[in-house]
This record gives sequence, C-alpha cells and structure tokens, in this order.
Amino acid sequence: MEYVQDVVVNGSHKRLKMVDPNTNDEETLVEDSSIITSFSKISTALFYAAASMLITVVNKSVLTSYGFPSFQFLAICQMFMTIFVLFTAKSLGKLKFPDLNRHTFKDTFPMPLIYLGNMEFGLGGTKELSLPMFTMLRRFSILITMLGEYYLLNIRPKFSVKISVGMMVSGAVIAASNDLGFNFNGYMFVLFNDFLTAANGVFTKKKLNSKKEMGKYGLMYYSSLFMIPPALILLYFSGDLDKVYRFSYWLHTPFLIQIFISSIMGFILNYSIMLCTQYNSALTTTIIGCLKNIFVTYMGMFIGGDYVYTLNNFIGINISVIGSLFYTYVTFRPSAPSQIKLPNTINI
Repeated sequence: MEYVQDVVVNGSHKRLKMVDPNTNDEETLVEDSSIITSFSKISTALFYAAASMLITVVNKSVLTSYGFPSFQFLAICQMFMTIFVLFTAKSLGKLKFPDLNRHTFKDTFPMPLIYLGNMEFGLGGTKELSLPMFTMLRRFSILITMLGEYYLLNIRPKFSVKISVGMMVSGAVIAASNDLGFNFNGYMFVLFNDFLTAANGVFTKKKLNSKKEMGKYGLMYYSSLFMIPPALILLYFSGDLDKVYRFSYWLHTPFLIQIFISSIMGFILNYSIMLCTQYNSALTTTIIGCLKNIFVTYMGMFIGGDYVYTLNNFIGINISVIGSLFYTYVTFRPSAPSQIKLPNTINI
C-alpha cells in the first residue's frame, strides 16, 4: 500500500510518496511543485526574451528604416493598445482587476511614471542608436537592478552572478569605448532607460508581493491609463504631432502592419515582463534580455544599416554575450534534487 502526503521542505511544498512501513523500501520524494516552478521560471523567461527581441526589431524598422518621426507617438499607440486589450478582456469576464477608485493611483505609484519614462527613453534610444550599441548599453540596467535589489529588496547575489554581471557590463564599456557612431542624445536616452528598467523590475516585484489585489493586470492597465494624458501633452508640445500628420507612409500597407505589430507587442512585452518578474527575480527579468540580445546584437549588424564595425566594439559585444550566457547557465541550470530519507516506520 502507498501513502501520499504533502510536506514543506526548506520553505517549499514537496510531495512524498511512502510505501508500506512493513517493507524495507526507502521512501521516494516526488518534487512535483519544484518541477512546475522550474518550468514556470524558464517558460516565462523565454516568453519575455522572444517578445523583447521581436519588439526591438519591429521598433527599429519603424523608427529607422521608415524614418518615422516620433517615438512618443509609437509609445502612445502601445499604451492605447494595452488599455483596449485589458478593458475588453475585463468586460468579457476573461480577467479581473480592481475598478478605478480614489486609492488606485496611490496603489500603483510610482509604476505609471516609470512605465511612461521607460517607453519614452527606450524608444528614443532605439531610434538614435544602432541595435548592437543599444543592446550593449542596456547592459548597465543589470548592474543598477542588482544594486536596487540589494538596497530595496535585501537580496544578495551569489558570487557567480556577480562575475557574470561584471562580464556583461565590462563588455558594454569596451564596446562603447571606441564607438564611431557616438550619439550623445542616444547614450543619454539609454542610460535613463537603464535606471527606469531597474526601477520597473524592483518596484514591480515589490508591488506584486504587497498589492496582490491589484495584480499584474491592474498594474499594466492603470499604468497606461494614468500616463496617457501627460504623454499626449508631451507629444503636442514637442511638435511631433505635426510631423506625424505629415508623415508620407500612412498609406503604405507594410508600414501600417509594422506599426500595428509594434502596438500589439507593446502590450505583450509588458505582460511578459510582469510574468517573468512574478516567477523570477527582478534581476533575472532584466538580464533575460541577454537571451534575445544574442540574436538582436548580431541581427543589428544587418538590420537598420547603421552599425559601424570596430575591433573594440566587436570584442566588447562578444564579452558581454559570453557573460549573458554564463548568467543564463548559473541561473537556470537544474539544481540537484533534494532527497529526504524517512524512517521505515511512519505514523500517518
């Protein structure tokens, strides 16, 4: 006869399968919950990597290949799509999040400001820099996130994590040290984007843990909703609205398809970030971009037509990629299954 019992081992639930105490067989530990948790971590990380890779390439095509004049307008399109999708899904009863009330802004703050700034500076950096330089400078968000986790979430990284982060950041420094396509505005955009990405990861983790009734859908919906008015004001006073109106490709079907895909991917990217942060650490969510950056970095040498080859840049890119792969290995490698030997006589 077999007995099955759920127990807690090292803070996580494990399922024990115990044979008849009258036999001499050892009890077997079946780590169902551990397997499910590992699958959730890896699958959400891969989902985020795929979404991030696709939106970076599409945004680069819209902003650089077509020369679309306003990354701010593209950010607003992504916000509107997020609001539309989540509002429709809630109206149809497919998902739930709290209704708007007088405490909503307080419950989501500072996520709306971080959300707007992240989209604005991220798209601005994508427009101003080549894809390889953009993805390399984004590595600094890793270091900032690690420091944010240490001071705000009291998380101390392992030595192997520090080594991999050091390789990624040093590679980015080497790559940028002799950039023939140096663009000060682009560098500033990306560095601000790095700080906001780190803040987004750390505060998302904190909000998901402390504001469970709001949830990831509520954070996404209200972050977009609260930032639409200031984003529209910023678009108007920047003069981009007139440039968008006069843009010559509005009747060009391939361009319209790409701007629609960019809007949809803005929602999917934010959803994938929420999921990845929920099941992993904020640092892992920041670094998991390395999985897509391995492809984006090399694709960027052929897409956009603005990559300038130098030896320093090429060496730095590859050092950073190796660091990314090392972090992926130390974070997602299978851990040795914990085993428990129970006495042959157990009272159940």
